[in-house]
Amino acid sequence: MAAKKQDIEGPVPVSELGYEQARDELIVVVRTLEQGGLDLDASLELWERGEALSRRCEEHLEGARNRIEAVLGSEEDLADADDEDDDFDDQD
Repeated sequence: MAAKKQDIEGPVPVSELGYEQARDELIVVVRTLEQGGLDLDASLELWERGEALSRRCEEHLEGARNRIEAVLGSEEDLADADDEDDDFDDQD
């Protein structure tokens, strides 16, 4: 059985994770912490990783939100421009 890159080189840096990857790893972190049984240092390290993963998910969600708002804003601008064109045409 071949080892994954993560197993050989350690965890992938959080900054390189996509939303789904960060979310899935965060789920594992939460479950592991809830099960307990880790020593304090391991728990703190895992908690810190979970915090970083949570922030990464928020970054992705904020980026998606901004993209949606930009598209919706563009559509509204186009609709407003169409309304203005209609108003101008009505004056003829």
